[in-house]
Amino acid sequence: MTTAHPAAEADSAVDSESAVEPWTDDDDWTDETLALLRALRAPHRRSRAKSVGFAVYCVVLILIIWGGVPSLGLFLQASMGADYTGHGGDLLAAMPAGITAIGLATFLLLVRDGLWRGPVVPPRAAADWLLIHPVRPRPVLRPWFWLSCAVAAFPGLVAAVGGMVALGLTVRVGLPAALGWCLLGGLGVPLLATCAALLVERSDRAARWVRRLTPYLTLLIVALAVQSGLAVAGHPVRWLESVELWSGPWGWAAIAALAPTPAAVAGGWVAAGLLLVSTAAALVLADRAAATVPLARLRERARTAAGVLAALRTVELRSARLAVNSANGSSRQRRVRLPAPRRAWLVVPWRDTLALLRSPARLGRAVVLTVPAALCAVLAHGATGGLSWLATAVALVFGYLAVAQLLEPARIETDDVRRASWSPYPFAGLMLRHAIVPTLAAVLLGLACTGALLAAGTGPAAWLAPAAAPALVAAGLVNACRGVLRKDLMFSPAQGAGGGTGPVLFAAWYAAGPAVGVAVLTPLFSSALRAGAAGPVGRAALMALVIAVLLLRWAQARAVKMSKARPGESTA
Repeated sequence: MTTAHPAAEADSAVDSESAVEPWTDDDDWTDETLALLRALRAPHRRSRAKSVGFAVYCVVLILIIWGGVPSLGLFLQASMGADYTGHGGDLLAAMPAGITAIGLATFLLLVRDGLWRGPVVPPRAAADWLLIHPVRPRPVLRPWFWLSCAVAAFPGLVAAVGGMVALGLTVRVGLPAALGWCLLGGLGVPLLATCAALLVERSDRAARWVRRLTPYLTLLIVALAVQSGLAVAGHPVRWLESVELWSGPWGWAAIAALAPTPAAVAGGWVAAGLLLVSTAAALVLADRAAATVPLARLRERARTAAGVLAALRTVELRSARLAVNSANGSSRQRRVRLPAPRRAWLVVPWRDTLALLRSPARLGRAVVLTVPAALCAVLAHGATGGLSWLATAVALVFGYLAVAQLLEPARIETDDVRRASWSPYPFAGLMLRHAIVPTLAAVLLGLACTGALLAAGTGPAAWLAPAAAPALVAAGLVNACRGVLRKDLMFSPAQGAGGGTGPVLFAAWYAAGPAVGVAVLTPLFSSALRAGAAGPVGRAALMALVIAVLLLRWAQARAVKMSKARPGESTA
């Protein structure tokens, strides 16, 4: 005889309560219930207001220190004769496709958020208990929708202020006009995307379309970014830019941002009107629809959001990502078969290849992330000094993120070392074999980049792309074998009430592999990219292979330590 889990019994009880006949207006206790809750929550509300106020203070302080003060210094230098207009032409050339890409990416991120969370996500107490009683859902759910709108609009506000500063310095347009036109897109696009996310949250059909279109929209965003870079390089495609600018709200935002500049597009006021009218209409409709989200879906989203938040609070980043992927349907796999290998040493590569083919989204993300890595490498090739170092480091970071998508089989093994019991190899040897397929795939991606760069005339420096692949894969393997989370580094009582260097130490331990790999490869590759000759490129490639071997030895040592840990310890 089996006994049901208490949580399952509670959920079934809630479901049975919600299955009773709907209550009538005569049974409406909304006002009384909310008044009682406001009275009971008053102490907690004051405490939460203090926490929110402190968080807002910290964010504003960071923006002032890292954004406001440097911007003020640049304007003071401009008033004393400094000329920044030399970058105005490049900025105006990049804006049509670049702002369209940013707007489309904002839409995609927010509607993807609607797949697992959504703009209407009340706490679990409200979803599991309050809404099953004679309480109208509208007064309970509307504040959460408008809170999501405010959170989505804040980055748009910051981006609009940044656009005002950039246009004021490089194009010398009036700051009030630049801010007003940039605010149209900076606020309109995220608010429209939040309303679209509500539609995705309510409709299974809309959610299916979002999942289906995500790969194509991602490729389109990358293509727009490439087009923006080509426009800066002096190869704009005017007719294509015109199509993109009028393709939707993401393009209307670019038209509005260009309106106060010499490169203004005809119809700026029309685009502004379209943005204002569509945003207002979408907000009105979404405000009415916020109370119509099914109760069962609200419960599911509330539980997922609570689980993700709990994982983030305990720095279980992988657990949070897996929870999100499981909720939004990203964990679905294709049924692909490969002939079983006849040689025993091919079993691990065969399994990894099969896992990659059954999850093509990982390979797609790797391809997408390779594009900005190549673009940053091209920028480093033509830059000098600190800019070359920065561009090289960013290119290597994107390269690492690309190859990290291919290392999921290794991470699954390290989530729980007991899963490796199927393998006849020692755990450390198994982890090294998990690097074979990612390395081959990363080298192939690097060779594709090399072909494209050689066609563009970059010279021998293009061969650094496949040369970096083994070292980046080894860095990812080091990260996968980090073992049990060292939360003691962050919360050590010896560091004082302020935490001291705890978070920095934890971040250094958490990302030790890629941090060391990028830090060591950056000066080597930056010098080789600036030189562009075969000799420096060959030496950098050889050193990259040496670094890959050293990182693999480090990963092997970490894997040996993991295999000796207690079986019940979590390594997520």
